[in-house]
Amino acid sequence: MLDPVIAAIKRFFGLVFAAIVWPFLAVHGWYRDRGLIIKAVVGVAVLAFVAFYGQFMWNSQRWSNFDPDYVANYKFSERTVAPGEHLTTTGGANTCQSSAIVDVASGLIDFNVNQNAWISSTLAYKAGLFGVDWDHTPFFDNKAAFQRGVNQAVRRTTAELVDTLGRVRGTSGINQDLQNARGNMQFDEESWYFGLSPFGPKTPTPSYYRSAIQSLEKFNASLSACGATFDARADNFVQFLDRIANDIGGTSAILSERSEFHNRGWFDFRADDRFWFAYGQLYGYYGILSATGADFAAVIRERNLTQVWNETLLQTRAALAIQPWIISNGKEDGLIMPSHLATMGFRILRVRSNLVELRSILER
Repeated sequence: MLDPVIAAIKRFFGLVFAAIVWPFLAVHGWYRDRGLIIKAVVGVAVLAFVAFYGQFMWNSQRWSNFDPDYVANYKFSERTVAPGEHLTTTGGANTCQSSAIVDVASGLIDFNVNQNAWISSTLAYKAGLFGVDWDHTPFFDNKAAFQRGVNQAVRRTTAELVDTLGRVRGTSGINQDLQNARGNMQFDEESWYFGLSPFGPKTPTPSYYRSAIQSLEKFNASLSACGATFDARADNFVQFLDRIANDIGGTSAILSERSEFHNRGWFDFRADDRFWFAYGQLYGYYGILSATGADFAAVIRERNLTQVWNETLLQTRAALAIQPWIISNGKEDGLIMPSHLATMGFRILRVRSNLVELRSILER
């Protein structure tokens, strides 16, 4: 009984193999019969194609300085005063504390565009896999989705720096360095050196983001020289936490929708995009929240929030421990294929729940 089945399976895979190999054999036969000049031209074109996609594959698979524990490098525990407050110096210089939030935001942008290639705006990524959008394939798109998730956290942070944190009760003038940073971070994530809409040359996305780094560093330098403002009040703390909670809440809803209506296990080729975007967003917010704890340390102490705050950071870091090799979007009660989207969505909701609890305590 099994012999016909085995024979049919062998026949099927034989046909698949033949379909894959036949175009290469046909091209090889055509190439063998051409003249030297045509062979040289075709050879150069093939080498250029291989180098073009080879570089893209290398950049998309090489995650330089990826470290879920990157927060430790900032040594936030050594900060003793709020941003903008005077520091005690031996030489009597007029020096103030810089902002940890600004430091981390700048560092995350640097991680995305300087320490790594910004994948979403590279020509190979925009060209796709023979015209198919890389996001619609299971290949080489995880890093791009992760970077966009990190970028989402930075964008939200730069907006809050302009609107509330970098102003006195929202009534003083907007800091121009922060405004420049926000404007540059809102730029299109997929711009290359040339575009069709509008048609013509363009400044690529990484250049705008690098300009945002410079603006953030200028703000922190001004803050350190006691020439800028950082308003570390409790109501600003509440509003910032609220914005972050809403942001990751939206991502949780996206994961829930994908998990519920597209649960095809390992064959949902968009599941990895959703997962790594959410992971990147939490990766960014882990640093931002840790920095927020340093900048608003006085508020956390005065309101007896230390235990809840530390639990929030622990929950965020715990979510970053989930790093499956292949993303599966199976049913939540499935036996074989796991549901990584549901797992990540649960982790995000736990972080959001802690942020909501913090906000409710602060508003009492």
